[in-house]
Amino acid sequence: MKWTDTQRIAEELYDTHGDIDPKTIRFTRLRELILALPDFDDDPAHCGERILEAVQQAWIEEAE
Repeated sequence: MKWTDTQRIAEELYDTHGDIDPKTIRFTRLRELILALPDFDDDPAHCGERILEAVQQAWIEEAE
């Protein structure tokens, strides 16, 4: 997975961390969780606030 795979990342986060409320997660923690996903393979430096916002929104939608 790459940073641009926001929907897939959100699905993986939902499956792996269903106990976390995506509405309240801090971007620093969200970034850590993404980097820890087993299938994630992208440069950590390529992550920005817009990407994290998109992942968070997709995760919220996945959880609803």
